[in-house]
Amino acid sequence: MKTVTLDVRAPAEAMTDFSQAWKTGKPQRSARISFATPELLWKVLSEKRWELLKALCGAGPLSIREAARRVGRDVKAVHGDVTALLNAGILGRTEDGKIVFPFDAVKVEFLLRAA
Repeated sequence: MKTVTLDVRAPAEAMTDFSQAWKTGKPQRSARISFATPELLWKVLSEKRWELLKALCGAGPLSIREAARRVGRDVKAVHGDVTALLNAGILGRTEDGKIVFPFDAVKVEFLLRAA
């Protein structure tokens, strides 16, 4: 099963992991997309976008119209959400222009600490 971890980490920490992978030539054990703050994570992963990810999870490449049909939403609204998820690196595009979420599972990870 291909899993992606969405987490909250300081940019310096994410860059350290990237540098380590670059130097060793060994990929990380799983795909990871990091956000600088919990607020940014929740801004990108709104409720509607989370529903869209659930519909795309394991579905393979789809047109935006088909994705909109699967979540029962307007194509224009889904297009806006797809654009945001593409910009965040969560979704990808195939050569023929379809959108793809290339993972079978999503893990969201963050830590809330006392002030």
